[in-house]
Parts: sequence; C-alpha cells; structure tokens
Amino acid sequence: MTANRTHLLPVEPSEDCLRSANPSRIPTPIGTGVRSHTGRPTRIRWFRAHQSVWSTCCSRWQPTRTDQPATTTPWWLARRRAHRFGHGDQEHGDDGSGTDGVLAAVRERAREVHARLGHQHDVCAVEFVGSTGGGKTALAERLIDRWDCRVGVICGDVAGEDDARRYREHGVPVVNVTTGRECHLDPQRIDDALDTLDLEDLDTLVIENVGNMVCPADFPLGATVRLLVVSPTEGDDVVRKHPLLFQSVDAAVVNKVDIADAVGADTDRMVADAAEVAPDLPVFRTSVETGRGIENLAAMLQTHREHGHHHA
Repeated sequence: MTANRTHLLPVEPSEDCLRSANPSRIPTPIGTGVRSHTGRPTRIRWFRAHQSVWSTCCSRWQPTRTDQPATTTPWWLARRRAHRFGHGDQEHGDDGSGTDGVLAAVRERAREVHARLGHQHDVCAVEFVGSTGGGKTALAERLIDRWDCRVGVICGDVAGEDDARRYREHGVPVVNVTTGRECHLDPQRIDDALDTLDLEDLDTLVIENVGNMVCPADFPLGATVRLLVVSPTEGDDVVRKHPLLFQSVDAAVVNKVDIADAVGADTDRMVADAAEVAPDLPVFRTSVETGRGIENLAAMLQTHREHGHHHA
C-alpha cells in the first residue's frame, strides 16, 4: 500500500487544525504557482508539504507497520492510554519528526494542561468522548447532579450552544468551545478555556469532547480520567470499528441499554468486543432513563477524584 495518498485528499485542513497539531507547520500561501484547468492554484504542492499533518488530524492511513515483528500484537491493538501525562512519560519513542513528532507535540501540550489542572489547582478533569447521540451530555448531567463538589464544564461542539445551555441549567460554570470545521478538541483549546474559569473554585472539571470516534484517539487533552460513551443506536459493532479510541481511555460506557432490544443491538457483544480490543478496560452498562449503572460509574469516578491525578 503506497504511503503517498495525495490524490485522496479533497481539501486542505484548516489552519486551526494544523496549529493544534504543530504550530510550526501552519501553511503559507501557495501564491500564483502552477494552475489547474479551472484557473485556480493547484493544491498538489500544499498536500505534499503537509501530508503528515493531515494524516494526524484526520486518521492514520496505514493498517500495518513494516517495523513490527510478525509475532507481536498489531500496532493498532496496542493499548495506549495516551491522555495520561505526568512525570517520566518518555516511553513513546518519538523522534520529533513526521507524524510521530506532531503527536509528540500534542502530548507535550496535554502534559502542560494536566499539570495546570492536577498539580497547580488539584482539579480532577473527566473527559467524555464518543459519537454524537451516544448520550455523553445526559450522562454527564446525571453525574453532576450526584456529585457533592464544585463542578465546572468545558463543552465542545462543532457549532451552537445546545449542550452548553443544558449544563448551565445545573448551575455550574460552563465554557462553550465551538470548533467549526474541526472534529475534536485539542490541548490548546482546553488551555484557553481554562483561562475563563476560576480553577481555585473547582474540584471537578467535566470536558465533553466533540462527537467523534476517530480523531480524539490521537489528541489527548490532559484529563485525569477519560471516559468513552457508546450506545446501541450506533450498532453493536461500534467497538470493533473503533479500537484505537477504546485503547486510549480509562473506562467505557455502553449507554442507553434500555433501548438495545428496540434497535436490535446485543450489548453482550459490545462488552465482549471491548474486552478483546482493550482487555483490562472497565466497562459499565448504563441507562440515564432508568438509572441503571449510574451508581457504579459514579463510584469509579469518585475514586479518581479522591485519589487525585495519576500517571501511567
């Protein structure tokens, strides 16, 4: 499989996406250069110059790696837990160049966010990731109502304030972050949002990422605990289709279990798939409507809050 996929890229990613990946690789104008049959400057040179950043922002193209021994676990099944940042986190082996270098820069920025929250202000940050419609907001709302502590929220969406308005109804400070064309939050956006919150007046910070099952796997935010929320409405094969994200979280939730039969989904299969792609991952079955599993999930998060931040 060729590594050059310039012809597969229809449009360039925005400067915000590139900036979040690596500030030094923001594109410069192409200028008049070579023009296509439409009279517009050709984008081929831009694609070739920024191809590694594009692949970082959107997905990893390669399904196999030539540097992996045949007897080891495939690289895309290796457990990563990349959102944990702290002392001695040097095991990744990035050399500072190419895609690995871009991801290393993202991780370093997330380490700084982690240190700001956990070390400087003793705030436990709980990040919710998952697709749109999985029930992240409703689940977070239910937990906020149960927690006896000072809570703040950073709410990420492509556009609008629908979720932010829901959080504000719970009487907590909320920062709404809209990403426009971008499919995930990034550490820089989180750091900027923290500037608008009084961290000395918070014990727990809820971070709801943009609804997406791909990009957040490569863009950790520096949270204390990362929680992935999926539901039967996405199909009971959703776990096997998104192994990287399951391997980058601390716990997973199969939400909306009360409607599994109605949509023909097998939650046992979803839990079994999670055990296969991430063997030691805690998985909770919940229903915001009936309250099933909420207490167990809240207890797990309470443990993280009481013991503070941790390092892999």
